[in-house]
Amino acid sequence: MISNLNSAAVHSAYASKTNDSKTTEQGVEATKRNDMGGVEKLKESINSGEYKVNLDALSQKMADELL
Repeated sequence: MISNLNSAAVHSAYASKTNDSKTTEQGVEATKRNDMGGVEKLKESINSGEYKVNLDALSQKMADELL
């Protein structure tokens, strides 16, 4: 997801002032909408109690960040 946004941002920074720029902006907006759909699903799973935290993966990530 992040790479899609980054490549779209880079592309729009170098796009010409024609329809290419408009197409890129539409792609970024579509990506944002898809991200919001995932956010809503995540909120629903947290609120319903279905979301489970993988404590092993979380602790490993935290340890990696500290090193």
